[in-house]
Amino acid sequence: MRIVVLGLGYLGATHAACMAELGHEVLGVEVEQSKREMLAAGEVPFYEPGLPELLSKHIQSGRMSVTGSYQDAADFGDVFFIAVGTPQKKGEYGADLRYVDAALEELVPLLTRDALILGKSTVPVGTSRRLSERADELAKDIDVEIAWNPEFLREGYAVRDTLTPDRLVLGVFPSGNAESVAREIYATALGNGTPLVVTDPPSAELVKTSANAFLATKISFINAMAEVCDAAGADVKAVADAIGYDARIGRKFLNAGLGFGGGCLPKDIRAFMARAGELGAAEALTFLREVDNVNMRRRTRMVELTREICGGSLLGARIAVLGAAFKPESDDVRDSPALNVAGQIQLQGASVTVYDPKAIENSRQLFPTLDYATTALEACEQADAVLVLTEWDEFIKLDPMHVRNVVRRNRIIDGRMCLRGEEWVAAGWDYRT
Repeated sequence: MRIVVLGLGYLGATHAACMAELGHEVLGVEVEQSKREMLAAGEVPFYEPGLPELLSKHIQSGRMSVTGSYQDAADFGDVFFIAVGTPQKKGEYGADLRYVDAALEELVPLLTRDALILGKSTVPVGTSRRLSERADELAKDIDVEIAWNPEFLREGYAVRDTLTPDRLVLGVFPSGNAESVAREIYATALGNGTPLVVTDPPSAELVKTSANAFLATKISFINAMAEVCDAAGADVKAVADAIGYDARIGRKFLNAGLGFGGGCLPKDIRAFMARAGELGAAEALTFLREVDNVNMRRRTRMVELTREICGGSLLGARIAVLGAAFKPESDDVRDSPALNVAGQIQLQGASVTVYDPKAIENSRQLFPTLDYATTALEACEQADAVLVLTEWDEFIKLDPMHVRNVVRRNRIIDGRMCLRGEEWVAAGWDYRT
C-alpha cells in the first residue's frame, strides 16, 4: 500500500521504516529541516538498535522517501498515520495536542480522494471523535475516515515491537473500512498470530493510557515497598522475587530502584489524570498522584543517600554518575531520573561527572553545566562516590578492582539494583542500594 507517516520523530521514523520493511511504499513527512535531511540520507537522529540499518536499507531501495510537503503527502498516500508528539503542556498536566491538530488541519484540505487516517500518537480519550468531526468539516466532497491504532513501542526494542507486536489495537467508528485496511497493512503480523483487538475509538485510546498507568503503578508499588523494606531492614529484591512467582502479579516491572522517566510514562499518567478530571471522573485516578509522588521521591532519596555516603555533606565532593538516559539501549534523556539526580547533587555543591554510552550529547543540551566523560573509568577518576543510575550492560560488567584503582574513595550506590553487590563488597567497596 501507499502509506504516509506524518511526523518522523522516534515513533514516526520507526513506524515508517517498519512499514517499508513489511513491503509498503512509504512517504514520511517531517517539517523540521535538519531532521528531514538526516532521515532522507538514511541517518537516524537518535539511538535505537536496528533502526539505522532498516532506514538506510529502504531509503536506498526507494521503498521509503522523506518530504517536508503535505501536498506531496496528499498526492501520494492512501493511508495516513499521525505519529507526531503529544508532550505535556507547560505548567499543566494535560497533553498538548497542537501537533496532532496541525497535522489534520494541514493534510485534509489537500486531499482529493477518499482517505483513511490512522492515529498512532498517544492522545486523551475523545480525541478521535473530535478529529473525525473536524475532518468532516475540512474535507472537500470526499470521505475522510479517522481510526485509532495506538503504539506500544519500548525504547530499545521499537523495531521488534513494530514488526512482531504482542497485540494490535484498532479503534473504529461503526461506518467505514478501517478494519479491512488495517488487516491488509498488518497482514504479516496477523499471519504470524498477532491478535488484533478491534474496538471503538475511545476504548483504543484508553488501552494505551491505561497500559502506561498500570506499568507506572507497578513500578511505584515496588518502590513504595522498598521504602517500607528500608524501614524494616528487609530485602526488597527478595520480596519482589517471591511475589513475582504469583501468576496474577508477575515479576516484570518489579525492579525497585530510581524509578521511571522518559517521554511516555510520566507525561501520559499526568495527561490521563487531567483528562479524567475533564470528564468528571477525577476521583477514579487519584491513586495516580501517589504513583507519581512515589516515583519522584526515589530521586530525592538517591540524593539523600549520596549525601549520607559522603559523610553528611556534598560540598566539594566529586561524584561519578554512570548513566544519563532514562533507560538502557536509548539516548532519550527526557525526564531522566539519572540527570535529575546529577543536577540536584551539583546544586548541593558537588562536582559531578557523567558518562553514558549513547546519551552524552543529549545530556549536554539539557545540563550543560555538568562535566562529561568519554568512558566509565574516566568519569570515576578521583570520585568520592560512584552512582550507577542507568542499567547499561557496560556498567553491570565493570570490574570492581579496576574501578577501585581510579577512585578516591570506594563508595558506590547501585541505583538500579543491577550490579552483583557481593563482588563489589568482596573488592572492598562500601556498596549501597
